[in-house]
Amino acid sequence: MLAHMRFGITILPQQPWATARRTWARAEELGFDHAWTYDHLSWRTLADEPWGATIPTLTAAATVTSRIRLGTFVSSPNFRHPVTFAKDVATLDDIAGGRFILGVGSGGTGFDASVLGQPELTARERHARFTEFVEQLDGLLRFEHDGPISHSGEWFTAHEARMVGMPAQLPRMPFVVAANGPKGLDLAARFGQGWVSTGGDGLAGDQWWQSVAALAGRLDDAAERAGREAASIDRYLSIDSGGLYSLSSVGAFEDVVARAAALGFTDVIAHWPREGGIYAGDESVLEEVAALLPELR
Repeated sequence: MLAHMRFGITILPQQPWATARRTWARAEELGFDHAWTYDHLSWRTLADEPWGATIPTLTAAATVTSRIRLGTFVSSPNFRHPVTFAKDVATLDDIAGGRFILGVGSGGTGFDASVLGQPELTARERHARFTEFVEQLDGLLRFEHDGPISHSGEWFTAHEARMVGMPAQLPRMPFVVAANGPKGLDLAARFGQGWVSTGGDGLAGDQWWQSVAALAGRLDDAAERAGREAASIDRYLSIDSGGLYSLSSVGAFEDVVARAAALGFTDVIAHWPREGGIYAGDESVLEEVAALLPELR
């Protein structure tokens, strides 16, 4: 039932690199397929704790690993511009030897949306900005243009931007698009090699799983509207979003992975155990789970 499942781990950028480097290297040693970090300036209940920058963290992680894929979970236009961000991630992918995955989302309404003095946006405005962000990143990161790239849109402007050199992955690095609403799912079907979901907001237990199943069905519909085979879109599920920390025990992990597989997910993402607070857990459970990954695949 769990054939072809891939396993990811999210490492929050909270430790000094002298400590964090061992965690990222260990993620590869334990056999995870991909490792991620949040792309925020700070985050929710951890806003007053140490929090490093995303691109430097992933660049450093690329230098202490050689196999595991690395990704942003997820990048948004809240504080990013497509031109500068495309240059950052293209360089990161080169350093990583073509192992980078670009996770993108519309951006929440919390700290990242206001820290630079941005006006509060409506849901419609946030989606319009997200669409333009993804479209521009797609164009900038493909090796399909001769000379400078210019763009004047509602949200972003580029005047003779230059993306010189062959991408590390052709035609570009894979996009994994976070989306729950119908317009976002349509965007994922248009541009995503993958789709990632955290399920229904504020739900837990069986209600959360029901929301995940419904969203997976809506992605099928979006793929049909886009003229794509639904199976051509990889499906990533954040398995710590439904009110239970997946690494609380080996049994809990096996259960959520089985449920995700039954719903057609190709990839699951857990969080590296923290000492306290959110995602608090014991690294010994992580080690036990990692030993099971070959048979869970």
